[in-house]
Amino acid sequence: MSSPATAPPAPSSLKRIVAASLIGTTIEWYDFFLYGSAAALVFNQLFFPGSDPLVGTLLSFLTYAVGFAARPLGALVFGHYGDRLGRKKLLVVSLLLMGGATFAIGLLPTHATIGTAAPVLLTVLRLVQGFALGGEWGGAVLLVSEHGDARRRGFWASWPQTGAPAGQLLATGVLAALTALLPEPAFVAWGWRVPFLLSGVLVVVGLWIRMSVDESPVFKAALARAEARRLDGGQVERMPLVAVMRHHWRDVLVAMGARMAENISYYVITAFILVYATTTAGLSRQTALNAVLVASAVHFAVIPAWGALSDRLGRRPVYLIGAVGVGVWMFPFFALIDGGSFGGLLLAVTVGLVLHGAMYAPQAAFFSEMFATRMRYSGASIGAQFSSVAAGAPAPLVATALLAEHGTSTPIALYVIAAALLTVVAILCARETRSRDLADTADDEPAAAARLG
Repeated sequence: MSSPATAPPAPSSLKRIVAASLIGTTIEWYDFFLYGSAAALVFNQLFFPGSDPLVGTLLSFLTYAVGFAARPLGALVFGHYGDRLGRKKLLVVSLLLMGGATFAIGLLPTHATIGTAAPVLLTVLRLVQGFALGGEWGGAVLLVSEHGDARRRGFWASWPQTGAPAGQLLATGVLAALTALLPEPAFVAWGWRVPFLLSGVLVVVGLWIRMSVDESPVFKAALARAEARRLDGGQVERMPLVAVMRHHWRDVLVAMGARMAENISYYVITAFILVYATTTAGLSRQTALNAVLVASAVHFAVIPAWGALSDRLGRRPVYLIGAVGVGVWMFPFFALIDGGSFGGLLLAVTVGLVLHGAMYAPQAAFFSEMFATRMRYSGASIGAQFSSVAAGAPAPLVATALLAEHGTSTPIALYVIAAALLTVVAILCARETRSRDLADTADDEPAAAARLG
């Protein structure tokens, strides 16, 4: 029998928690992806003028990658305090940081106004974005995972994951609308600022919703047990990071490996493709944005379906479908885009994102189930965000450099295939976690943690 602290919440309560996590992650990913789309479309002109267009794009993507470099630091800081103070408090802080940085980018003077200070300030704000996102993901998925019941955890925990395509959809949709409504000079002069300034409104809505939910009952129960042990003179792990590296280092490595194909393929498919489609395939910027827009809507729809399938088949089989599928799809992906038609581009991006969803959907439950409660925020965040430095951060940059060097998509396809192979190896080395009850793994005593690791 479940204790009151760990009993599944009422359906209405769980849906409110899912909605709070989803809306918050949507806003955070909107902010993060908006930068990536703007980096591909206009930042090379506004902040890195005087360069060859492709070189300017490389410099623009370099500042884009800087945001990923800050994500591990965010994972460490937010993970530490999230495991000590709770998930909800840290999620509010992350939303404020991300929204504030994005709004400030919308007010930032360009290179033409303040010279080299412009790209420097842009880079600083991108660092703040990355730091906030590094702490956001772990808290959002844990809040849902720790509220839901084990039988449908893959489904419910996948909903915060839909915040990524929802944010991509929102960011790309706003940019697509502006580029369609505004002439090129107006968009470059001021139109690009509008979606960044809209972030201020979205943050107010997100904060109002996030403040209305309760802290994870699993975390509160674990915190109470830790306090009882402390009062009894027992051992209490004071540094979640130390506990993770002591008891869960294998799980951290598995999570990092699992992220390679998922992260690299996503940013090649959604960010780099805006460059490739316009410079190599001869498609317009509007056409490329529209394709990503439609594909992101499909991506949003399939993620919960993949999450539900992971509840039936297990996390590992569904993840493997995605990793193998993305690797196999890469050569057809670029061949379809090279055809120069909207239909080919749309099919390439849509299938790519559907296969990506098979990795991304079970990831939330999979990573949550690897760690004990009092080190779960740290463990899941470290595994997810440290890998982003080697995966998502350089992906558009590497792909653009390979295109500039070789003038063909073949090396880019091989790059993604290599990442897929790494992920397959990591998943094959992992243990299935579908049947784990997070309440049973709540105890943060070293012995319990060792049993999990």
